Amino acid sequence: MVQERSIGLAVVLTLVTCGIYGIYWFIVLTNDVGRISGDPSFTGGKHFLLSIVTCGIWSIIWSYQAGKLVESAQRQRGIPGTDNSVLYLVLTIFGLGIVTYALVQADVNKLA
Repeated sequence: MVQERSIGLAVVLTLVTCGIYGIYWFIVLTNDVGRISGDPSFTGGKHFLLSIVTCGIWSIIWSYQAGKLVESAQRQRGIPGTDNSVLYLVLTIFGLGIVTYALVQADVNKLA
């Protein structure tokens, strides 16, 4: 259903490719969050396009939504839900989106 991904490798590839791999990572990570939470409308392509159209503002909204959906997926599986949505929001506001991706990926990997 959802593939476990290496966070370290994803970060290194994002840095080496000057962010191009980061776009791919964002899209597949968003698709994975949508799958594990059961929300078919949470798709990578849609959120990537919205981030471009809004000059990055949508990525702030995405980070909050991703945190809420990961918590929902945890509760659906009987795991005590950890709501990191505000942490993700603050990190993204301060330009640390790659850290947000890594934290969301860590949560997704636990649920994979």
